[in-house]
Amino acid sequence: MDKFEALKSFAEVASTGSYTQAAEQLGISRVKVTRQIKELEDWLNVRLLHRTTRKVSLTAPGEELITQCERILHEVSQLESIAHSHNEELIGEIRIACPIGLGQNLLYNALVPFTFKHPKVRVQLVMSDSNAQLVEEHIDVALRYTNQPSDTLIARKLMSIDSTLCCSPQYLQKHGQINSLTQLSKHNCLVHIPQSSWTFVEQEQLSTIRVNGNIKANDVSVLIRACIDGLGLAYLPCDLANPHLQSGKLVRLLPHTVLPSMSLWAVYLSRSYQRPAVRAFIDHLAAQWKTDIKAPYTNPLN
Repeated sequence: MDKFEALKSFAEVASTGSYTQAAEQLGISRVKVTRQIKELEDWLNVRLLHRTTRKVSLTAPGEELITQCERILHEVSQLESIAHSHNEELIGEIRIACPIGLGQNLLYNALVPFTFKHPKVRVQLVMSDSNAQLVEEHIDVALRYTNQPSDTLIARKLMSIDSTLCCSPQYLQKHGQINSLTQLSKHNCLVHIPQSSWTFVEQEQLSTIRVNGNIKANDVSVLIRACIDGLGLAYLPCDLANPHLQSGKLVRLLPHTVLPSMSLWAVYLSRSYQRPAVRAFIDHLAAQWKTDIKAPYTNPLN
């Protein structure tokens, strides 16, 4: 019996409450997970799990042992990290899911130094503005903009990113200044599918305003191009908008109006064990993105 692999299986079954889900997350068969748990119970001479047709739960001895099990797995993971920090010889493949705009810009810029440092790590980017299914799509880590990550996943916050409302100088010249949120309904709003409204903060309360326009897209980069070309207004994350605001291609509208910021999270499945390359990649992102991205103050009247 491989005791370490058996401990991983025990920890995953305890975490998920399911042999099937544990097998999927570990990338092995359910039969193998069942056999490893049985061998672990035989070795320890104690029953670790209650099994019914509906759920799996820890026995009293299992409750006592799971903490030690997780500690052992964590210490082994730390041991690997220390070893790899000396030889920096990470290998393997990381499958990363992320929004399209993030992958094309912020993530790519962070990925370059990581791949130079770890040339034997292969990276697969799965880019979509829809949330990837981590198990079904075999995703090691997903990057998501959200202020409330799913409680079914492990989540690590990487940074906060402001949003901004903007348009091109040409659009303002043609359509006139925008001085209040009530004017938005009179303007062409470039909408990110599946949104149909934009959120603002008024008197410390969130308010939503329904918007519409003649261009909708599930790729933010298309909306940015349309906005720069003077086709309408766009509600954009500042990691994508700020370079165009700084260059003057876009101007920030209603700078005194508060738009809620979004948090960028790394989410993943395993509670007990993470491959060194994946863990190093998440640590790298946390180091690269330790500073939040704020909206610059830009007054279109100047």
